[in-house]
Amino acid sequence: MLGARIRQGRAAAGLSLRDLAQSIGLSAMAISKYERDQAKPSSETLLRLARALNVRTEYFFRQSEFELSEVEFRKHSKLSPKDEDKALADVREQLERWFELETIVPASWPKDFTLPPDLPTQVTTYAEIETVAETVRKHWQLGNGPIRNLVDRMEEEGIKVVLTPHDGGKKFDGLVAKANTHTVVVVGSDWPGDRQRFTLAHELGHLVLNRRISSELDEERACNRFASAFLAPKGEAIRSLGESRSWLEPQELYLLKREWGLSMNGWIYRAQDLGIINKSAARRHWEFFAQQGEGTTTWREQEPGDPYPKECPRRFDQLVYRALAEELIGESKAAELLSIPLIELRSRRRMDATNAVGRN
Repeated sequence: MLGARIRQGRAAAGLSLRDLAQSIGLSAMAISKYERDQAKPSSETLLRLARALNVRTEYFFRQSEFELSEVEFRKHSKLSPKDEDKALADVREQLERWFELETIVPASWPKDFTLPPDLPTQVTTYAEIETVAETVRKHWQLGNGPIRNLVDRMEEEGIKVVLTPHDGGKKFDGLVAKANTHTVVVVGSDWPGDRQRFTLAHELGHLVLNRRISSELDEERACNRFASAFLAPKGEAIRSLGESRSWLEPQELYLLKREWGLSMNGWIYRAQDLGIINKSAARRHWEFFAQQGEGTTTWREQEPGDPYPKECPRRFDQLVYRALAEELIGESKAAELLSIPLIELRSRRRMDATNAVGRN
């Protein structure tokens, strides 16, 4: 068991056997023996391993009793096998802490994710996806307005959201998986908020549209249409833009991005999908965006203005502090679950200005 924990920690850190061995002053053969449980590291070596892997020593003794299955990276993903391993190892480690917390605070997963009962059995056109998105919003009682915190809302509906920093240099586009019976969606923790939100909605689209899409439709395009329709419903998009336009002002698109959490580029696609602008007008927008920017970075790659705020999961942290308040755990266990140093936990408990809001 200890060997598997060392191997998972090394994968999450993206280190080779040789890299890890050099960082703690041992041979790669020694690390290999530890990982195969052919040798047991001393207490001092465990401390050095913990520092090298950026984990607490308690990590090595955590019991993992769940299976990560049905892992689906985005089609056409450009992640290397090594980067996939890093992302999955990090996802497993975060889920382990969730499952451990669940044994301390009952019902920390609100419910199992379920689909609305009135979804169509088959979707044959992209336009029909508008109704599917509206059905999901109605089932979740979202109304027609902007969704302020999509991570919290998805977790309330039984989807566990994991944010990972391991995106292979921005090549990772999200994934869905199962952890025992729970549905898991993974996005990058360092992405702008609008990209996080679109990817979350896109992966939700995969869950909702699974086995419903006609073979004549492209699945990724269908899920992109769902994501746009879910984040900015058709009626509200037309109300905001009008029924027919030939040009959309960049400042207008920026303000819509700030309101709805859908990127400026996403709003251009949305306008084209709804027939507000035609293909020729959309092409003029893309050409304009490709000509704007600083240096070699265009607006297609990095939009102007302040980035949309990142999604900020709160449920896990809130439950840890609840367990701490009810004396179900001590400070050391709370710091381990939050994956922060004990000194930082104490700073947060004092509500120091820089730590009062917890993690991003």
